[in-house]
Amino acid sequence: MGLQALFFYLFSAIAIASAFMVISARNPVHSVLFLILTFFNAAGLFLLTGAEFLALILVVVYVGAVAVLFLFVVMMLDIDFTELRSGVMEYAPVGALIGFILAAELVLVLAGNAFTVEPAADPTQPIPDLNEVPNIQALGDILYTDYVHFFQAAGLILLVAMIGAIVLTLRHKENVKRQDINAQVARTPETAIEVVDVKPGQGI
Repeated sequence: MGLQALFFYLFSAIAIASAFMVISARNPVHSVLFLILTFFNAAGLFLLTGAEFLALILVVVYVGAVAVLFLFVVMMLDIDFTELRSGVMEYAPVGALIGFILAAELVLVLAGNAFTVEPAADPTQPIPDLNEVPNIQALGDILYTDYVHFFQAAGLILLVAMIGAIVLTLRHKENVKRQDINAQVARTPETAIEVVDVKPGQGI
């Protein structure tokens, strides 16, 4: 067994074990920590397959942002998880039915070998040689040339969603002084400065 196969089985075993601990841990903080461990091992598996871009995205985006955000939210919010789990048995039959359907679909797909990975006879955009062009450069070339308009449209949609969330959650409080740009620009020395003639020995 080569070194690459050894690391593959190591990362896979740790990822499966930590993924199981995510759903079985009683403490939600421990669940988030096990989720971060799962992401790291999945990133290691991506590195073994030569997809370093996906590995970096998984670590930077999911571990560095999403999982840490989950961790801070769980630690800062005083949530009674015991009360939340009290009614879990009411939804157990529905959850078991959905799980059975998903398991049956996976078995049918894997047993029937419905999806076969076969290269196209005449691909419009053939995969470049990885020895000449790294996969990050290849993804960047496709993303910022052929799909640049879709990329910009997705950015605009996210910008509109962010502005909408700020507008919907912004609440103006009464009796609070706020900045008025027009009033500040329209000020003159006569209205902005008050000259006070202070007599000697007197205060203002």
